[in-house]
Amino acid sequence: MSFEALKRNRGTDISQLVKAAEAAGGGAGEKKNYDDERIWKPTVDKAGNGYAVLRFLPAAEGSELPWVRYWDHGFKGPTGLWYIENSLTSIGQPDPVGELNSRLWNSGHEEDKETARKQKRRLHYVVNALVVEDPSAPHNAGRVFLYKFGKKIFDKIMDVMQPTFADEKPVNPFDFWDGADFKLKIRQVEGYRNYDKSEFASQSPLHGGDEAKLESVYNQMHSLTEFTDPKNYKTYDELKTKLARVLGEEMSMGAPTMAQESQMNVPAPAPEYRVAEPVTAEEVKLDDTEDTMSYFAKLANDD
Repeated sequence: MSFEALKRNRGTDISQLVKAAEAAGGGAGEKKNYDDERIWKPTVDKAGNGYAVLRFLPAAEGSELPWVRYWDHGFKGPTGLWYIENSLTSIGQPDPVGELNSRLWNSGHEEDKETARKQKRRLHYVVNALVVEDPSAPHNAGRVFLYKFGKKIFDKIMDVMQPTFADEKPVNPFDFWDGADFKLKIRQVEGYRNYDKSEFASQSPLHGGDEAKLESVYNQMHSLTEFTDPKNYKTYDELKTKLARVLGEEMSMGAPTMAQESQMNVPAPAPEYRVAEPVTAEEVKLDDTEDTMSYFAKLANDD
């Protein structure tokens, strides 16, 4: 969609965005280095507090929605190796970790459920965002970045697109003319990043509706298609091989669950044999979204 087409289609029914979000109920592209310059990340002080103002931008040319979403897994196996990979479920394909987790969850044993919990997939959203204000990095102001976040911030978006109360007007926060700035407020609560204080400002046209400036912003936007392009995902067999290596050679995809072991009268192995080791809150005080995955990737690379 060109900028002119965007102007013609302004005022797109918010219900279309809401419907798309609900229908998805929940792709990630080729893994980028965690210092990818296209990606904006908030800066926090020593106390874990941070503040910035962003403007979420409309769908880029070639995209139907202003966001994409994907899942990945990040955990450390009993071998000491890390499994940090995008999930094929992001593009509607079977994923070996998902299949293993389903089998473990349905085994009827709490030990298996706990293993599945520790290996569960993580949800991420990606949007184009204009940095309106970034006190910790003023040079970012006026630039368009990719911004990755999790369910907590997406819920804030859904709250304004689909308000709860009758006296609240639905707002499309991605709209150039009728959207609203997002005031990102980060606090450290019990060791985790908390976004509860974040909020949208009142509706206002970006750059006062100056079309030349809006078109400049539009032309700076990044394509999101890479995040849902199957060619940027590892194959099922590649992921299965990686998973077996991380969990140990003896822990193949066909390994028995706790229930099957009992039926075979085989003593259950020690938990460290088969339980993936996640990073706990004590080990890393980060939000459970992109910041955590970046941390995982750094640890894996350091190993």
